[in-house]
Amino acid sequence: MVSWREELHRREAAAAEQVEQLRRQIAELTEQLNAEEHHLSRLAITREPMSEICAETAEPTTPEVGEDSAGRAGTVASQPIPDGSPIGLVLVPQRAAGMNASALPEDCGEILAVFAESGGGLRAGQVAAELGIDRVDRSKVESLRGKLKRLVARGWLEQEPSGVFTIAE
Repeated sequence: MVSWREELHRREAAAAEQVEQLRRQIAELTEQLNAEEHHLSRLAITREPMSEICAETAEPTTPEVGEDSAGRAGTVASQPIPDGSPIGLVLVPQRAAGMNASALPEDCGEILAVFAESGGGLRAGQVAAELGIDRVDRSKVESLRGKLKRLVARGWLEQEPSGVFTIAE
């Protein structure tokens, strides 16, 4: 049989441990709350200039093939978008006659250079290896696969049913 003093001491220790555990949880939650409040304030700050941009843009435009101010072939905004939002940017333009890889963002240009050097079709994992991306990190390979599919959708690459990508002719 346990004396009442031992039982009281055991209960005090258990209550003290519970209090300490709750304090640790409160500290963790406070840290998470502060991070989310900071994120929320950054979004609110971003909303202001974006609202101004939307208000100032009277007629949204779509990209058109041409040359930019630096003389590079690519897309130039010039045609109105019917019922479209002025927000958004097409980084990978639709391939058109006369366009070359200089119209693409740098990372997409590097991808096309890998295909040009290989002379044949490649899978996403092979492209990742050529670009120095760790093939073990599946998320990076899948991100690359998304870029490859975007290049397919814009006419820069072709994809075979087997998953092999090649330069579009």
